[in-house]
Amino acid sequence: MPIISLENVKKTYYLGKVEVEAVKGVSFCIEKGDFISIAGPSGSGKTTILNMIGLIDKPTSGEVIIDDKPTSKLSDRELTKMRHQVLGFIFQSFNLIPVLNVWENIEFPLLIGETRIAPQEKKEWIDHLIEEVGLTEWKKHKPNELSGGQRQRVAIARALVTRPYIVLADEPTANLDSKTGEQIIELMKKINSELDTTFIFSTHDAKIVSIADHIIRLKDGEVIENVRKGEPQPAECR
Repeated sequence: MPIISLENVKKTYYLGKVEVEAVKGVSFCIEKGDFISIAGPSGSGKTTILNMIGLIDKPTSGEVIIDDKPTSKLSDRELTKMRHQVLGFIFQSFNLIPVLNVWENIEFPLLIGETRIAPQEKKEWIDHLIEEVGLTEWKKHKPNELSGGQRQRVAIARALVTRPYIVLADEPTANLDSKTGEQIIELMKKINSELDTTFIFSTHDAKIVSIADHIIRLKDGEVIENVRKGEPQPAECR
């Protein structure tokens, strides 16, 4: 059973009276533990698809199914709960809170969501994540005291703190130099392997595409390639 399925998903926007088809009847499946790249040029629809999987946006038609649940049938409360408990988010602009230090930024999703965790367990889990992303010596520092790569490491730890099994990353290396970007990709691949966390990337980064085990390429809102490494083309829903 796929962890995510898109079934004939379409998304239409209106710019004044002009109708713009951003996504045109897209269908594909994502398996648990995938390290998947949704790739394509600007305007291909990849960020729109990521936003619909992340329940930030809704399809004009078609269905996004997550964890065997058709999301169009979920209430606002159920959608919010799924965003907090099932999904984690990593943004290209980091989106850290300037007045909070590293430890507090990572803790923040636990304070605003419905995840309940005992204080000692919370401390141990956050300290573990900080160690995993290599920031133990920096955990009391504010975002403006960190490099871009360090900020993205904080964002990765924050995305994982609620123990989601799906992490969405929108151009996570876009604001990083190539060497730091490679280190961030390797870190996410390590987490993917160790925790079986599903990572879904919207990206232009050829390095992410090369290391992904499942690649979906888009052009003008349509899937032009859907391949899983080591399997016959195209990738089939199982």
